[in-house]
Amino acid sequence: MFRRQATTAPGLLPADVPRHVAIIMDGNGRWARQRMLPRVAGHRRGANAVRATVQACGELGVEHLTLFAFSSENWRRPADEVSALMELFATAIEQEVSRLHEHGVRFQVVGDRSRFEPGLQKLIEDAEATTRANARMTLTIAANYGGRWDITQAVNCALAARAEAGQAAATPALTEGEIAQHLALASAPEPDLFIRTGGETRISNFLLWQLAYTELWFTETLWPDFGAADVQAAVDAFRSRERRFGRTSDQVRREAGDPGDSVAGNRAGVDPGDGLPRIAGAR
Repeated sequence: MFRRQATTAPGLLPADVPRHVAIIMDGNGRWARQRMLPRVAGHRRGANAVRATVQACGELGVEHLTLFAFSSENWRRPADEVSALMELFATAIEQEVSRLHEHGVRFQVVGDRSRFEPGLQKLIEDAEATTRANARMTLTIAANYGGRWDITQAVNCALAARAEAGQAAATPALTEGEIAQHLALASAPEPDLFIRTGGETRISNFLLWQLAYTELWFTETLWPDFGAADVQAAVDAFRSRERRFGRTSDQVRREAGDPGDSVAGNRAGVDPGDGLPRIAGAR
């Protein structure tokens, strides 16, 4: 899967590479319609784009890749399409997990699994158990996921934790840190780079909390046509941006240690664990 074993591609410093990339994979249906094919054909072709994107991100040194595969709103689609998507999801897990494991990729699924068939739930659990110790990259699939659901369940979990500890629910008020530690992606840094394919320029209820300071990149390319060159274009755009997080450009440059470089601080990030600025790429 990965042709290169280095942590970053040639010519890139660790700080040049987003630690966490989050992608809305959009355009499968339109890709199929343009070719007079059923929508499910676009979803099947989209699986190839997943494989190419995982490989490209792995070779660049991305540590976390999160893909929005199925939203909590997607249950509203025609029943036959939903059924086909669930079958494709199960097939992809069966076919790809051994390859991910071989290359040191950890696989996990975030979202409300309660609506999935028991067989699919078992596949997910087994895949997560098989790859849990892998550390090269974490591939997260958001399935039956919604950002509002994520925040709501995190607040409820935080309140439950207080109750278990014998604390009053509202005294003092919940903090951002209490909520953040119960989010579905609490174990990962907040995304540095968000990508959406297919020409739409919406977040669509994806990682609403986590994308607060993420760099957004949109492309007209439909997901089945997305590949390594598109990943590189998005990373190049990310590298060109100055990320200030409320500070001035001079402050960012000083913290980056190079006051003479006008874009030296463009990868300044925020560590969700403490809410303080960090330089992306610092491990």
